[in-house]
Amino acid sequence: MNLARLPLLLAITCLGSGTLLVGGRALLTQIPAADPTTPSSSLALVRALSLDPQRRREANLLLLARQGPDPVLSRRLLRGQGWGRDPLAALVLKRDALAAAALGDAPAAQKLWRQLLRRFPQTPAAADGLYALGRDQPRLRKLLLQRFPAHPAALAAALEAGPSAPSRRDGALHLARHGLRWPGAGAKFRQACQSKTAPPNPLQRDQLALALAQLGDGEAASACLQGQPPGPETKLALAKTLLSGNASQQALGQGLLLELASSRPHSPLAVEAVSLLSDQPGASSLQALTRLPAALQYTTPVQARRALDSPGSSAVLAVLQRWPNHPASWELQWQRARQALLAGQWSGAQVFLSAPIERHLPVGLVGRQRFWLGFSQWQQGQRNQARATWSNLLKHHPHGYYGWRAALRLGRGDLSLDPAASPALSPAVWQPLGSGDRELERLWRLDQSLEAWEHWRSQRPAPPRAPEELVLEGRLRRAVGDHWIGLGQLEQASLRLPTNQACGLGRVLASSLQTASFVAELEQAAAEAGLPATLLAAVAKQESRFSPGVRSSAGAVGLLQLMPETAAELAGGPLPPGALSDPGRNARLGALYLSNLRRQWQGNPVLMVTSYNAGPGAVAGWVNPQLQLQPELWIEAIPYPETRLYVKKVLGNLWSFQQRPTPRC
Repeated sequence: MNLARLPLLLAITCLGSGTLLVGGRALLTQIPAADPTTPSSSLALVRALSLDPQRRREANLLLLARQGPDPVLSRRLLRGQGWGRDPLAALVLKRDALAAAALGDAPAAQKLWRQLLRRFPQTPAAADGLYALGRDQPRLRKLLLQRFPAHPAALAAALEAGPSAPSRRDGALHLARHGLRWPGAGAKFRQACQSKTAPPNPLQRDQLALALAQLGDGEAASACLQGQPPGPETKLALAKTLLSGNASQQALGQGLLLELASSRPHSPLAVEAVSLLSDQPGASSLQALTRLPAALQYTTPVQARRALDSPGSSAVLAVLQRWPNHPASWELQWQRARQALLAGQWSGAQVFLSAPIERHLPVGLVGRQRFWLGFSQWQQGQRNQARATWSNLLKHHPHGYYGWRAALRLGRGDLSLDPAASPALSPAVWQPLGSGDRELERLWRLDQSLEAWEHWRSQRPAPPRAPEELVLEGRLRRAVGDHWIGLGQLEQASLRLPTNQACGLGRVLASSLQTASFVAELEQAAAEAGLPATLLAAVAKQESRFSPGVRSSAGAVGLLQLMPETAAELAGGPLPPGALSDPGRNARLGALYLSNLRRQWQGNPVLMVTSYNAGPGAVAGWVNPQLQLQPELWIEAIPYPETRLYVKKVLGNLWSFQQRPTPRC
């Protein structure tokens, strides 16, 4: 080898390597920002080679979200990432402190918490530091409640408040204001109401009674008041609770609503009281409406309630024409149309369903209106019009029960109980929140669901009401495992979202509602029972909203809401305490019960689902020829309103899980 050429060869080699390295790093800068869809191999490349330290930190956080609860790996990924003033540094310090604590390194954890509080005192992550250090420093717990009142760390601190009776009472009051449904809050409210050493004052009693009434515990709320008159908000909450009770309790509830509306006729509470009073069936509620102040006699709910019981169609159509965008009008249209449909009065039903309020209906109600309009047209021989109506429904609102019935009527698909023909449950697909909050979107993009939820919870001033807020919070809650409230908020959004938004937010909403949880447990249980996993998911969504810890007032437990006696019979013996709260075991026993119902009803999904709710004995007495000829009307004639709604919800869930349709523009 010519030694004279060696320096030249080395120079060329170094230059080539340097060019490749610079070129590779330049290429990395062109890669879009990482998110939960980025492959782990790409994240590892960014972590190792990116010139941008921010991108390296983001890659570490995404990798952190994918690894299991391994504190050793967490500390390795987080090492050296807590630099700068960016709020992500606060998140790094928090996660590092939690990992150190999990490893039993208390001094390191406390050092990291103190650093977090010193550098980022106003960030939501600081709430966790105040909580951790506040175990030995009560003043920090007090600061936590003041600075971050709605943060989960503050709610946990409020639940733990003590040991003195005044501290426990104050903790209960904090939960009543900021964490009504925090686990264990109800017991805290009852304890504070009954305290002898630190009894609440009248205002505090009213706050605690309001919280208990909002949780549905009307008896405890009334006991907490100890005879003092409830405030307006508490009176409304108590009335709502009483309306779901027996006849005498319903009468008491109606009396409270009438009293509230009469004493404050121009208040928003009076408007809500009138709406609730107008929703009650029977002559007594109709008579109560006549005792309302004059200012409330001509409101939409009252006029709609009177029109509901009026003969003919003129009063109904007058209400629909005058108040087309009011929920009371939407319910009036459906109730009168349903009466006509069950009576076989097809032309009368068509008159009500053709009223010009369709464009005002929310996305959750349009399918019902369009399906039954097409049904009425079909029954009158207007076949082309019916097909056009159903086709329009499938194009814009293809999901749910009415999407299924329209597709079946048009010959475009049906439910399947064959596990080989039914699709697998689809995993959640990541997509941006669309919140407009830069920091929230970044946390969500980095798969930091808990931190995103805590950021949102700390920032929002009031419970969500607009459809956009309900969808946003519902998605965040589901991401952190709160499916009970999260799915409830998504369903609520569908009843508030205007039809003209169905192509944007409506598509996100439909996708969120069609995403199952506990997929692995449901698929395994379904495979063992020879059922489609989509059927188990459809039942679980309606029974528990995918919440394994839920227990009904009747005693049903878990994901598929099994009664302990039924579960023991299916299992062949008594079950240990807490067994039904295990998602896997609950799903297996629920699948076994559904398999038994499939054999009993020869695979008829309508009878299977109806029996799951009402019991096979009751359903056997309802079977008649109409089930085969007009199954939609058979379902509408189910005598139990709860079962009627349940059947439509579960079968609609099944259709949506099997088809995953989305609305078209």
